Amino acid sequence: MDEIQVHQYKSAIEALLFVSDKPIVMEQFQAVFGELRPAEITELVRKLQDDYVERNAGMVIVEIAGGWQMLSNSHAAGYIREFYKTRTKEKLSRPALESLAIIAYKQPVGRAEVEVIRGVNSDGTIAHLLNKGLIEIVGRKEVPGRPFIYGTTKAFLEYFGLSALDGLPKIEELANLKLPQSPQEELIGQESSGQSRTADEATAA
Repeated sequence: MDEIQVHQYKSAIEALLFVSDKPIVMEQFQAVFGELRPAEITELVRKLQDDYVERNAGMVIVEIAGGWQMLSNSHAAGYIREFYKTRTKEKLSRPALESLAIIAYKQPVGRAEVEVIRGVNSDGTIAHLLNKGLIEIVGRKEVPGRPFIYGTTKAFLEYFGLSALDGLPKIEELANLKLPQSPQEELIGQESSGQSRTADEATAA
């Protein structure tokens, strides 16, 4: 292979590794690059690995479970954690937080019950919370139509810094809470007083 071909193949391999959320095994590479021998594919992957190492890139290519996968470099782990915390907060609107608080305390609970408490349609907010992974479908209610019922997830506990749902304050304790200062308190504050802040305000607090 000449230098142009090597560059083209490396770029293609890099793109495949970037879009794949699982390790890519040799058989998968061969299905794409039928004209290349396994040894040639391995050499191209190695060259790409070396390129990333030489420039101390934000990504690395590692061998996992008999294949190769692109992962973030460990030196960027702290920045990535901060990014995900910020991104999660930015996307939780007041309606989403209100619905999340109701589900957290009433679970398992159906959409209709959330709407009765909030007084507004909650289709969009529940769909958003499902998409964020903060709630999940835990079953169906045994009534006509058998609507879904929802509960919180492990991601919910992580976001609000809880080790378990037992960490949520008891309902009777809510009246004694002051102005929310953290994501967990923000959730509780909406349940107790109907007041809330936007995600940007929570981040700035």
